[in-house]
Amino acid sequence: MKKTIGILAHVDAGKTTLSEQILYYTGSIRSLGRVDNKTSYLDTDEIEQNRGITIFSGQGIFEYKGDTYYLLDTPGHVDFSSETERSISALDYAIVVICGGSGVQAHTTTLFHLLQAYHIPAFFFINKTDLAGFSLESILEDMKYKLTEDILYYKKPLSSLAEFAAERDEVFLEAYLDESFVKETLEASLINLIKEEKCYPIITGAALKGEGIERLLDVFSSLTKTNYQNLEGEGTFLGKVFKIRYDENGNRLTFIKGLKGKLKVKDEFLFQQEGEIYKEKINEIRIYNGKKYESKSIGAAGDVFAVTGLKTPISGTILETGETVVSKNYSYYLVSPLQSKITILDGTSNTKCMEILRVLEAEDPILSVSYNKNTDEMLVNVMGKIQLEVMEEEIKNRFGILVTFEKPKVQYKETIKSPVVGYGHFEPLRHYAEVQVRLEPNQRGKGITFSSECRVDDLSLNYQRLVETHVFEKVHKGVLTGGPITDINIVLQNGRAHIKHTEGGDFREATYRAIRQGLEKAKSILLEPFYQFDIYIEEDYLGRVMSDIQKMGGTFQAPVQMDRNVLIHGRGPVETFMEYSTDLVSFTKGTGSISLRFDGYDICRKEGEVVQKIGYDKERDVENTSWSVFCAKGTSFTVPWNEAEKYMHT
Repeated sequence: MKKTIGILAHVDAGKTTLSEQILYYTGSIRSLGRVDNKTSYLDTDEIEQNRGITIFSGQGIFEYKGDTYYLLDTPGHVDFSSETERSISALDYAIVVICGGSGVQAHTTTLFHLLQAYHIPAFFFINKTDLAGFSLESILEDMKYKLTEDILYYKKPLSSLAEFAAERDEVFLEAYLDESFVKETLEASLINLIKEEKCYPIITGAALKGEGIERLLDVFSSLTKTNYQNLEGEGTFLGKVFKIRYDENGNRLTFIKGLKGKLKVKDEFLFQQEGEIYKEKINEIRIYNGKKYESKSIGAAGDVFAVTGLKTPISGTILETGETVVSKNYSYYLVSPLQSKITILDGTSNTKCMEILRVLEAEDPILSVSYNKNTDEMLVNVMGKIQLEVMEEEIKNRFGILVTFEKPKVQYKETIKSPVVGYGHFEPLRHYAEVQVRLEPNQRGKGITFSSECRVDDLSLNYQRLVETHVFEKVHKGVLTGGPITDINIVLQNGRAHIKHTEGGDFREATYRAIRQGLEKAKSILLEPFYQFDIYIEEDYLGRVMSDIQKMGGTFQAPVQMDRNVLIHGRGPVETFMEYSTDLVSFTKGTGSISLRFDGYDICRKEGEVVQKIGYDKERDVENTSWSVFCAKGTSFTVPWNEAEKYMHT
């Protein structure tokens, strides 16, 4: 049986130490590394070793009781949580590590919500139980309070485990009431409850001393089950890309979780970009264990492996042999609401720097790299300041370029209030394309969507698909601040091509201009990012915190009291809440904490003030023009957006 497991935790909870102990105990590695000694087996990058934190997910492989385990050690720092999310998408099960001295920390709640979003069953390992003052009872209460009531401490007697299962499993309840169940029946019930996310087993120990490792492995082995052995022989290969990295020789590594069938060296995938279909071939299949790898001829369902030879797929791509994969961006639950400008310090050209940033973007799509020609600015989206520091080191170490990043700022977005029709025409000499789209407000958080009402008699299906490709291939800017547009449904109503003069790129230009012309006519709305927050404080600080929330433009539900502690759940703008944790820890003398989770975009409270501060000049943004290009008597001429409709041919 093959199982992919992820080790997740708040930073410094002992996640990497636990991962190393598992690999050591099962004989996968010969000696134990230490994070503080810079000898960790899974933290292979020099920056990780110097900082003593996991930045990139590491992979180990081990055998236990006849099963093969792929172990993914994920970053614990909130700034690198996008790397963690991509790894979560490849998991069968997760082990969440909780520090026995700190309990459920802020980022732990975020990780748990991510596991729930991806429906990944999880176990808990309460670590550092050897610390003075450790109280299992208080940790368990903290977990029930902040995470879930469905926790099961697995050191309880069999009768208690059976009672837990009977409360959640109607089939097992009958056997429980009849007192006819046996250990195997109970385990079968718990296996199903865990898969259904109705049971989260807890094991305790001290990873640094190797305590609790065997117990964790035994419980995990008996209560987890996968079905990949029955999927290996099924037809075509199906797999999910969850990570992109480059090795020391510059080879692009595409990490894949096999879902069905088998993939062989020299197998090919078909990709479609901008209407063209092309092939890419698998040159090598690698199974990684730390920094080392073993080359294989086959990667099968249930395996986690890297391949060389693929240049197109990004994280989130579903690969299937025999099927054409359309290149597109994939959405994740974690979104970066912050943006930072990069400054080159050593004279390297912007072009070279952008090439490097594109490599980093392929590895971490959340960066969403962009270049503004009008202001000569290179911009990246980030989760926080530590991520920027690491990127500076990485660009220096990997590419030999010195850069610095400005303090990250909130990224605003734009949408529209009501439907509007936009027109775009592109007809310089020997080129022709015309597009008519309707822009409609989408439900908040739905992003950009596309549909077509255009008849194939007016515009052939291949050109309609080309328009759809151009809708999604770039970030379209709004007219208020130049921020990305979102929550808009773009409907293709009509279009025209020329039998002789239409080239592939013509519809790109016409589509861009049609969207922009529609935005010019629409009533635009500025959106700002919001956090959902959970604030945990002692009762004495309740009045101060509620007052702070209101001052920062947030809202909250009725506080939930538990003994002398209080939970405040609410929502507030990223701009005002992103640094509140520092103040909270300060005035509560370290007893208070706040967990922040990105909660989408909503109407900006201070639109006029923000628009004025940003000072975006839409007329000077030549990369996002709303003017159309027409041709008459062999001469091309441009028409501004507010006059273009009377020149249109549709």
